[in-house]
Amino acid sequence: MKTDTCNLAIQNKSTGCLKTGTCDINGCHKLTVFDWLADIPLPPGEKPFPFVEVRFKNSRKDFYATNGLELYTGDTVAVEAKSGHDIGVVSATGEIVRLQMKKKQVDYEKDLIYKVYRKATQRDIDKWQQLRLREEEVKHKARKYVIIHGLQMKISDVEYQGDGTKVTFYYTADGRVDFRSLIKDLAREFSTRIEMRQIGFRQEAARLGGIGSCGRELCCASWMSDFRSVSTSAAKYQQLSLNPQKLAGQCGKLKCCLNFELDTYVEALSDFPAHNLQLETEKGNAKWIKSDIFKGHLWYAYIDKEENGNTWHKLTLEQVNEIIEYNNQGQKPASLEEYAAELSLMESQPIENFENVVGQDNINRFDEVKRKRRKKKRRKSSKNKQKNVQNQSLQNNQQNNNKRFKNKRRKSRNGNHNKNGN
Repeated sequence: MKTDTCNLAIQNKSTGCLKTGTCDINGCHKLTVFDWLADIPLPPGEKPFPFVEVRFKNSRKDFYATNGLELYTGDTVAVEAKSGHDIGVVSATGEIVRLQMKKKQVDYEKDLIYKVYRKATQRDIDKWQQLRLREEEVKHKARKYVIIHGLQMKISDVEYQGDGTKVTFYYTADGRVDFRSLIKDLAREFSTRIEMRQIGFRQEAARLGGIGSCGRELCCASWMSDFRSVSTSAAKYQQLSLNPQKLAGQCGKLKCCLNFELDTYVEALSDFPAHNLQLETEKGNAKWIKSDIFKGHLWYAYIDKEENGNTWHKLTLEQVNEIIEYNNQGQKPASLEEYAAELSLMESQPIENFENVVGQDNINRFDEVKRKRRKKKRRKSSKNKQKNVQNQSLQNNQQNNNKRFKNKRRKSRNGNHNKNGN
């Protein structure tokens, strides 16, 4: 029994969404298309665009001719394949499909485009769902055959064609793999046509999914549909440490998110001087050490370390550009210390009339409370120690006085006794 929610009820038990990548109601798939032309009516006399976009498993999409059928987004259809037919879900219709075909350079007048046979019947859908439930078992058996043949490859996913006449195995490998004997065993085991399709490690991570180091779902598995090349220069522009363990994602390649803010960093760095440009002063030439893009600060140090030491001088971007302008005019400022002292004086000035209008608190506010409590405890402990020392000294003095008094009494008694004896 099929329901209108994301839960699939089988024998009165909710098993969750079992349609990975083929949601009928466009509720939870990253390839869902937003048709912003849906509410715009066609001009009088114009016919609807006779092509639709159909979505399959594993981020696979293709364009099909409607063959005179009236189709809507979310319809399950049986489409033409190289051999037999396949089952998919209509993801876009109308003029948005025309724009997508133009963007992907698909010429519907010259290129061979398959057609939609019919809307899928309940029998087609039942068979399709049964095949989808078998895919996990088929994948495990195929992996056992790979181990038996000793092939350096990994089967990551399996996809059945809608009519069950073909099985596509998606695998990853570092190089070319001779799997002719493997295909024979798989065809004998499953009695279907076998197709092996190699994919990249990024595509494998997108299909398997997972949680990234940021704590969120992988971008490639949640919303990204295309993969752009990522180079180490993206990390250099953002001044990140070139640590492969931190820069690599779960696919083993550089993280795609390194490209997200790259344009902003490149635009910000366009105002900064070149790193190999030296600042000329009367005290000596200085070279660039590092930069803070967000605050607009740069650190320079004199080249002659023996005389001037290995001291870094922090300057603002405006100060550096001013020194460069002086150098271009043939002039040299006295030293970098003057500019660094000016900057430190500006930073040391208190901000007047500051009001916390946003209501944000300092993140270290609890540390101050802890410090105060520690100081109070130390004061109490020191006072208690002083009191104990004073009490102890008083007790010692009293004991000494008692001893002296007793000794005096003894001496006086002994003296009186001697007198009486004589």
